[in-house]
Amino acid sequence: MKPWIIAARPRTLPAAIVPVLVGAALAAHEGHFSWLPFIAALLASLLIQIGTNYVNDVFDFLKGADKNRKGPTRATQSGMVTPRQMFIAIAIVFGLAMLLGVYLISVGGWPILIIGIASILAGIAYTAGPFPLAYNGLGDLFAFLFFGVVAVVGTYYTQTLHFSGLAFGISIPVACLVTAIIVVNNCRDIETDRVVNKRTLAVMMGDILTRYYFAGLIGIAYGVVTGLGLQYSLWWLLPWLSAPLAVKLVIDLWQAKQGIEFNRCLAATARLHMIFGLLLALSLIVSK
Repeated sequence: MKPWIIAARPRTLPAAIVPVLVGAALAAHEGHFSWLPFIAALLASLLIQIGTNYVNDVFDFLKGADKNRKGPTRATQSGMVTPRQMFIAIAIVFGLAMLLGVYLISVGGWPILIIGIASILAGIAYTAGPFPLAYNGLGDLFAFLFFGVVAVVGTYYTQTLHFSGLAFGISIPVACLVTAIIVVNNCRDIETDRVVNKRTLAVMMGDILTRYYFAGLIGIAYGVVTGLGLQYSLWWLLPWLSAPLAVKLVIDLWQAKQGIEFNRCLAATARLHMIFGLLLALSLIVSK
């Protein structure tokens, strides 16, 4: 199991859990919550995240992007699994996500069908296909939309069977912080990505602007949650308890120069996303 656990990238999995928790918490805040749709949405989100990571693992290897990588070990690049084995695993993982999707479609109808198909296709297109998103400056947008806005709003819809402006608003901080995880990863890999013509947004912007971009995403997350808190409930300011971690993280990324320093920032960004999201979900529940 070790190669598959490594390829699933366990430290990235909170990025799939947090938006589901926030979307469900907002529904609970409004008096709507059902366990089965929540569990199905959570498992489907995790499977789509894992499937996306598997696709990224094998296609970065095939495209040569992992040849001189500075980040954690990759299963295909290290030889622990073959590309064929990884393709089989991708089919299994996305197939399981589709099975869960059948139940969610029975709950929420055609909007869930559209969300599910779009999420799986985007997960594959992140690094595969004729126009891979991550190789053409669209990886950040993919993360913002599908592991932020779509995941939060989609989960909220499975509970309430309607969309709302508030659900979109509450998804923005989650989307900003999950995008920040991608930004740290790409900032670390600017030089190696440039060599293999992987044109991430970080490669296009350059090192300095990417660090400002990262700080901006963090600032927007806290700014939006502040605006929502002042408008709806002061409980919603609870995520500010994580602000010291955010400040330290911005400083650490600005000072990072070596791969190991970026990797620490990457882990810290994922941790901030998780803590912020848990506090946001908790604030929604207690202010019911």
